Amino acid sequence: MSDQTTNPPARPRNLGEAIGRLKPKWGWFVGFGALTAAMGLATLAYLVVIGTVASVYMIGIAMILAGGVEISMGLKAKTWGWMAIWILAGLLYVVAGAFALAQPLVAAAAYTLLIGAALVVTGVLRLVAAFRLPDGNKAMVGLAGAITIVLGAMILAAWPASGLFVLGTFLGIDLLFYGLSWIAFGMRLKSL
Repeated sequence: MSDQTTNPPARPRNLGEAIGRLKPKWGWFVGFGALTAAMGLATLAYLVVIGTVASVYMIGIAMILAGGVEISMGLKAKTWGWMAIWILAGLLYVVAGAFALAQPLVAAAAYTLLIGAALVVTGVLRLVAAFRLPDGNKAMVGLAGAITIVLGAMILAAWPASGLFVLGTFLGIDLLFYGLSWIAFGMRLKSL
């Protein structure tokens, strides 16, 4: 028997070669996109509260991990002052993340309140910016600001009940459009 090792293919030299290598795999992109879009539709149609809880769990886990990193940075600090700051910040993150995991619906209500307030403030800032821009850009930035204010106000007006569905709705919309973008990418590859 001969010892035949297969070398990985060389990196593509240009964009055309890269696309040529991906073209036969277009179906995988469409399949992944269809699955992701279906999960988004399911989240929007039936699983909005579950999507909200899943979003809170992801945020909680990320906070615990970030808090652990901050604590480890604090333990490596050279002065007591910096050590205390890093460890305290890390502990706060860990506690907040653990609270989110233990009480996901309460955490969802809190996150939703913050999102609603942030949208209103962002919308106001966009409107202010629109008045300071040259004439050609004012309308679209102003419209974006107005829509952002309306969305934030809708979330805040329905709070705390909106805490049950806002994060799940955002997750469902994100999954749907992410999936549709992969379907479009796969279909474009096929047509090349």
